Amino acid sequence: MNIPAHAPLHLLHSAAVGTLATHARQPEGFPYPTVLPFAPDPQHRPTILVSRLAEHTHNLHADPRAGFLVVDAPDGDVLNGQRVTLLGTFEPVEPAPERVARYLRYHPDAERYLVLGDFTFWTMKLDRLRYIGGFGAMGWLGGDELDPLPALESVEEQALIDEFAEAIANTGADRLIGVDRYGADMRVNGVRKRFTFENAKPDMESLHAALEDCVRRHTK
Repeated sequence: MNIPAHAPLHLLHSAAVGTLATHARQPEGFPYPTVLPFAPDPQHRPTILVSRLAEHTHNLHADPRAGFLVVDAPDGDVLNGQRVTLLGTFEPVEPAPERVARYLRYHPDAERYLVLGDFTFWTMKLDRLRYIGGFGAMGWLGGDELDPLPALESVEEQALIDEFAEAIANTGADRLIGVDRYGADMRVNGVRKRFTFENAKPDMESLHAALEDCVRRHTK
């Protein structure tokens, strides 16, 4: 195994869409891939918003086991780009206010689907994942190895987003949409960008300092 530190985690925050592979009901047993937007939850796991009528939703109700592929190949060279394949089970989750707010920060256009009342949130419980970051940088990780640190509480994340909203906007970013112990997610010209910290930030004081550094580096 030769995986750069936290590379799979950062990739899950950099990409906006992934490929969900479920077990087809008809024809039974075949892989059924589909492309979906997703947002990382506080544990960096993919959260998806799906219609109750969608084929992949019916498949998940019948068999929650699934694969989820995330790729970052901005120049089109997939073989030299980063990708991670997640294996696990998807579980429906309640539309708690903090979950809805977080998802809409990452996908603001999804609000039109929520008002329909037909869409539900599902989050992936990770079993294993395989990361490939180019030649010689690849390997397997257990789901619990993705992030050994406790997740940032929603109220703590929101406090940081509120505090740095104006400063981040002044850097040219549209807004700060997510913060975790390893980096910050921003929207720049409508596109999600990941700002990575040099190391994990175990407390609010170090997170605050890391975001101040982020502002300094990106100020026009």
